[in-house]
Amino acid sequence: MIYTLTANPAIDYNIFCDGLAPNCVTRTRDAVYSPNGKGLNVSFALHHFGVDTAVLGFFAGFSGHYIVDGARAKGVEVHPVWTEGITRVNVFLNAVDREYNMVNAGAAITPADEGKMLHLIGSLDDMTCLSISGSLPPGTSDDFLARVVRMAGERGADVVLDISSPQLADLVHERPLLIKPNDDELRDIFGLEVMAGDDASAVRALDALHAAGARAVLLTLGGDGAYFSDGAGIWYARCIAPVQVLSTVCAGDSTLAAFLSVWYRDRTRVEDALRFAMATGANVVECAGQGDFAHVDAYRSQVEVRRIR
Repeated sequence: MIYTLTANPAIDYNIFCDGLAPNCVTRTRDAVYSPNGKGLNVSFALHHFGVDTAVLGFFAGFSGHYIVDGARAKGVEVHPVWTEGITRVNVFLNAVDREYNMVNAGAAITPADEGKMLHLIGSLDDMTCLSISGSLPPGTSDDFLARVVRMAGERGADVVLDISSPQLADLVHERPLLIKPNDDELRDIFGLEVMAGDDASAVRALDALHAAGARAVLLTLGGDGAYFSDGAGIWYARCIAPVQVLSTVCAGDSTLAAFLSVWYRDRTRVEDALRFAMATGANVVECAGQGDFAHVDAYRSQVEVRRIR
């Protein structure tokens, strides 16, 4: 069972308008309220792809109940740690050719809340992998994620990290199975620069991440594709089909889920996993969010994969 941890979940409020101007009323349309958070999104996609998964997270108030109920309605079980406050609501506004993302800090947690989460993780006998994604809520202890990673390891579970926190530079020393930085996170957290198509810079960066402790790395470059390294081989993949980007929300999470749905079961199927991941990401951005994977197969035939090393 692949569990996902969303320490700072949210309701995502996606709306569209024909333009945005100050000091006037903006009429919006097509409002969609979604139970979200990066780990939840990974679980939703894993469930769609037939992988057993469940969600862990901190939840609070009416919005927390909305997320838990919404996830369960999608067929994904949730093991909540209930906290005080109100789980955040994030606003994503698409105004024709511009996207505005308004992301709140979230409800604070306490050391007691952290203790409940660690106890919960330690009790999960069916956990084979823990995928940790997204931001941390206010009040989180500096060593909370390190304790989570070690607890998962004590349970014999693999750990996947998709976080933008500077803590990733330290957590990589815990030898996670996979990390998924994007190019911005690679630069900001590790001080490494990679440009799409610059294989030499990618090789240097990936080797540095392995030397730091990462067992495998999926380095995503947005519309420019992704590099993957398992320590022995390095591959580059990208979708060559034209894609109309309506929204990038959930694209990275769905990409990770698609990759894990193939590669975690069979580590030899790297190229298949990359094709599926790139196709899924392309499908999600053209559909303005997660939930519709109808065109993944069509995009998969438009993904180029080449082995660098």
